[in-house]
Amino acid sequence: MNRSENLTIPQSDRFCLTNARVPVCLLEVPLGEVGENQTSEGLSLVDLEIDGGAIARILPARRGEETREVPAVDLDGGQVWPCFVDLHAHLDKGHIWTRSPNPDGSFESALEVVKRDSQRYWDAEDVFRRMEFDLKCSYAHGTKAIRTHIDSSGELAAISFGVFRELQARWKGRLILQAVSLVGLDYYLTPEGERLADLVAEVGGVLGGVVYMNSDLDEQIERVFALAKERQLNLDFHVDENGNPESVGLREVARAVIKYQFSGRVICGHCCSLAVQPPGLVMETIELVREAGVGVVNLPATNIYLQDRSFERTPRWRGVTLLHELKRAGVPVAIASDNCRDPFCSFGDRDLLEVFKLAVKIAHLDLPFSDWPQAVTKISAELMGLADVGKIGVGLPADLILFKGRNFSELLSRPESDRVVLRNGKAMDTTLPDYRELDDLINS
Repeated sequence: MNRSENLTIPQSDRFCLTNARVPVCLLEVPLGEVGENQTSEGLSLVDLEIDGGAIARILPARRGEETREVPAVDLDGGQVWPCFVDLHAHLDKGHIWTRSPNPDGSFESALEVVKRDSQRYWDAEDVFRRMEFDLKCSYAHGTKAIRTHIDSSGELAAISFGVFRELQARWKGRLILQAVSLVGLDYYLTPEGERLADLVAEVGGVLGGVVYMNSDLDEQIERVFALAKERQLNLDFHVDENGNPESVGLREVARAVIKYQFSGRVICGHCCSLAVQPPGLVMETIELVREAGVGVVNLPATNIYLQDRSFERTPRWRGVTLLHELKRAGVPVAIASDNCRDPFCSFGDRDLLEVFKLAVKIAHLDLPFSDWPQAVTKISAELMGLADVGKIGVGLPADLILFKGRNFSELLSRPESDRVVLRNGKAMDTTLPDYRELDDLINS
């Protein structure tokens, strides 16, 4: 048996989780089969039968005779979610805050501090140990898939992509890992940029970069799209991470997708400036993004930490993009962790429940909660090209997170540190790694 306080998960291959509340938006079953037990918050009370590590049946709760033949675990209305999907992280930067803090919390200082830290410390061992520490945290909290952006200028590409490949192999079967190159788009105009694109293709990664407004942006965008097309790579950009209304990188990326008839997946992260632009420009941009099929990922922890920061002045806005407007227009919108305990965000533990809570509070993703739970599960998985991840359906792996919270108020009011995580139907160890594991690195 594996216990989490009062909850006992059978070790047998076949058992049933009864009286589980699951967000209907995460259930891959016809609504008519579970709708009769649905709450006003969109939670359906169901029984989930697990057999051989997969979900064998999903039934309306309390179908008595149909579940008595197997061991049953009564969740008493506690919520069950699929394992999380973290669409945007920076594992290579993680946990350097103690040795390289940001002196003023600004974006500009973060860039400079990370540059100095990487030049001084980032050898293969340093990057490996910090990245794996992040993976341990993510895994313990219930994450199944992560896409990480990797600083890729100069020698960093070989070091960090080499570490990524080693970790990808080491964590196979536990975590699905994807890597994105991270450089300024001007880098792709150089021979080094073309070699970086080749490296990304070799590891099956995603081509990415930071979209800065500059006089050569059209040429830079054209080049990165050409490199991606030639190598059949998807694209993932950092866009408009600022409060400047004239920063229109999101619009320019969407235009390029349409202009170059790009058929791969394109994702834009941050998109903060959209929230401070005039209504006409906002409407134009959102329509282009919808037409281009671009996905948008919001990073609430980092954006609330960096945006509109100034000494001795309370921030006037919180850096969040227009989530509701994008979603209403049909744009796929995801929420992810971004930076963790580094100069871009001094806090975080790779817990997507914590990140989701933050997004709910900042962007008012309640009243109703609707299908927003998809933003850290199903939508993120689809944007990563993972068809069978981030949802609960018959035949899918029983990769589940069992929470005590019976409704959203309960779920989002406590840390849920006693959550139970099932992988292939088996309860796993959710012990978090001790920060002391990194003492010799961060105290050097």
